Formats: sequence, structure tokens, C-alpha cells
Amino acid sequence: MKQPTQFPQNFLWGGGIAANQAEGAYNADGKGLSIADFHAYKSKQSADDRLEHATIEVDEDMFTTVDGTYYPKRNGVDFYHRYKEDIQLFKEMGLKCFRTSFNWARIFPNGDETEPNEAGLQFYDRLIDELLANDIEPVMTISHYEIPVHLVEQYGGWLSRKTIDCYENLCRVLFGRYHKKVKYWITFNQINLLSFNSLSFKQGQTDNTLQGTYQAVHHQFVAQAKAKQLAKQYGDAIEIGTMLSDKIAHPATCKPEDVLFNYRKNQMEYLFSDVAMRGYYPGYAYRFFADNNLTIEITEADEKLLKENTMDYLSLSYYYTKVNDAEKNSFSPMDKTKNPYLKASEWGWEIDPLGLRTALNMYYDRYQCKLFLTENGLGARDTVTETGEIHDDYRIDYIKQHAIQMREAIQDGVELLGYCLWAPIDIVSCSSAEMDKRYGTIYVDLDNEGNGNYDRKKKDSFFWYKSVIESNGANL
Repeated sequence: MKQPTQFPQNFLWGGGIAANQAEGAYNADGKGLSIADFHAYKSKQSADDRLEHATIEVDEDMFTTVDGTYYPKRNGVDFYHRYKEDIQLFKEMGLKCFRTSFNWARIFPNGDETEPNEAGLQFYDRLIDELLANDIEPVMTISHYEIPVHLVEQYGGWLSRKTIDCYENLCRVLFGRYHKKVKYWITFNQINLLSFNSLSFKQGQTDNTLQGTYQAVHHQFVAQAKAKQLAKQYGDAIEIGTMLSDKIAHPATCKPEDVLFNYRKNQMEYLFSDVAMRGYYPGYAYRFFADNNLTIEITEADEKLLKENTMDYLSLSYYYTKVNDAEKNSFSPMDKTKNPYLKASEWGWEIDPLGLRTALNMYYDRYQCKLFLTENGLGARDTVTETGEIHDDYRIDYIKQHAIQMREAIQDGVELLGYCLWAPIDIVSCSSAEMDKRYGTIYVDLDNEGNGNYDRKKKDSFFWYKSVIESNGANL
């Protein structure tokens, strides 16, 4: 068989955002409150506040609105009202697909209602129809850090099997309504980021945070298997994928202790895709549970469900790589060391295009399934010139170097469905709730404190990415 040397003709060049970082309109048309609506912006941020896993403080007051505090995700970039304008820009850029998420609390305000909020669904009717009318394929994430606050307060979020039932009900409504319009679905955004999983419960709702976190993860595994079970009734019309934030690290040295330590930590990152794609918990997971005195409730019915409902494809985000040092680092997933051979962004994210080729090959070798790179991009400060231009050569170079490695991975034999640039438009930062950390090819006139007129401006990267898409990756 002849190996491909270029991007396939049906390659899905696109872009992605999250509802909670873009939509705004947090209390419009019957929407309930989600956990993201309580992510406050800190005007004086430490280096730790700007890390990827730094977000809402998980305590008894996590869902209290404090007077004089700004909550940027309540406003987003007003995508809720400006989506038509933005989609026209996406069409001009040439996007073949656009990834966004359903805000759970917009559809089920409390999360546990039996009937959905029709006004919330009608927004997604309009959004999806607008994308299709402009020949842009919607890629929809079912849950992207937008769990309704009520589910956390009332049940402990994903600590409870009740939340599985609520998620299943959400999927039943979404699949029934959109199965003829949406082909690609993602169950959970970056399911392996444990710091975000812990946001689904509050202090005091579990006696052991580590055990609570992995129990919550297990309930998400069950929930996404139920989603796949529901999706089967629609045949090939829809495909269900799980999503990882790629956190596969390099060993700090070739010292055997570093190699083994790194391998074992990487295994616990593979856990999330191993369960989703293979349908069972591997032995190393049970070893980890035993070593940490964790008792995770996994029923025989759960095991059967997981085995019979594996995912159709694996979705990934990829931004940077780090290293694991057996002497310096703990087994905690995010406790890693800077790679001395790589340059980093202002936010400490090492830029490693070659690592993307490595990751794509590793995942494909492991699962032999379709891969979809649904997040990749550079967060950076952008400056608007006196003539209204934004020259972001640094972003162009980042995307270019990663796209080259995607092409190399395809030539290696990796089956890559598409690429969703994070992001086609500036949005509120997921971790630090900043606007200064900009990812978009379209600039939004909005600052960290919420000042600005929300006007959109095309950056240099807009025109460059347009050329890349038009040439199907030939003009890199």
C-alpha cells in the first residue's frame, strides 16, 4: 500500500472553542449556573495562578459571588449574540469544521430536570444550522467544564452515580435532536486533567480527595460508555470519541530510575484512553489503587458496559511537553520538570513540535484507531498597531511547525481526521481567566477586566491559516 505524503483530501481543517469561555450570556434565556460562572479573574496573579491546572479554588465558598469581583466567563466574548458574525469570519478563513461545546446548564439549568430548557436548545439549533449553512461541520463536546452548580451542591457532582443518570439524559436529548446534523461528538473535554475533575465536588463531600477524584473519573467512564450505548441506535450517523490532554512526558535522563518513573507516570495518563478504547482497567491501574489505599467502586455491570461500548475515535489536545525526574518530581500528574532543550511561552508551556509527531504515533500504535487533534495553539500577548493590525508571526510559526509534524505523522501511517486550531478567535483563558493570553487568529477588543467593545479584528495568522486551508496544507 502506498503511504500518504500529504494531508488527505477530506482532512478537517478547523478551529475550536468552549462554550464557557466564549458564549457569555450566563443568565440568559433560562440558563442555570455552571461551575465556570464562578471562575474569578485575579488582577495580580502569581506564577502558580497562571499554570494550566490553576482554576477555581475548591472550597465551601467556591460558588459564592463576591461583590466587586469580575467573573470573565459570565461574559465570554459574547459569542452567544455574535455567533453569526463570527461564523462568517470562520467561513472567510475557510474552516472545514468548528468545535464547540454544549453548556449543560443552558439545556438543563440544574442538571437533574427531566425536561430540557427549550430556549437553551434553540440557541444550539441556530448555531448548528448556521455552521451547516456555511459548509462548516460542527464538532460538539458534550461536557467541557460546564457541569451545573446544582449537581455539585446537591450530589457532589461526579462523586455520585446520580450525575451519570443526568449526563445520560443530556445525551439522550442531544443525540435525538442533532443526530442528523452532528457527526463527531466528544464525551468529555480532557478527561484526564484531574484538577478539573476535582471541580465536580467540594471540600467536605469526600474524606479522601484522591479516592474521590478517581471515583469521579470512573463515573465519567461509565457515563461516556452509556453515551456510546445510546449512540448505537443511530448507526453510522454519529461517532463518539473521548478526549485527552496529551501529558505523555519524557524521562529526565536515561538513568533507569528516571525511565521507570516516567513510564509509570505515563501509564496513568494512558489509563483514560485505555479504558475508553480497550474497554477495561489495566493492571497498572489496580496497582496504583492498591499502592495508594484507594477503593474504587467498580461493579460487574460497569465492567460489562465499558467492554461493550468503547469509543469510535480518540480526540487529543496537544500544547507542550515536560520531563519526569525520579528525584525531583512526585507521582502527582502535573508535578513535572521543565525540559531544558525547549523554549517556552510566557505561561511556561514548552514548545515541542517534534513531540506532537511522537505523541500521534504512540497513540496510533497503541490503539490503531482514528485520531482527531482538536486542540493545539499558542497563548500569547498580541499588540494592536496604530493602524489596527496585529502581527503575530510567533503564532504562525507555532502552528506551522506543528502542522509540519502532523504531516510527518500522517506519512508515518497515522490516521488523522483533522485539526482544530485553539482557537480561531480570542476567548477567556480556561485556567487563569485572562484575556491577555490570546490564542485566536481573530482579535477581540476586550481586556482582563472586561473593558472593550468586543470588536473583531483579523490578525496576520488569520490570512496565513486561510492560505493553509485553501492549499490543504501545501502552503505551510
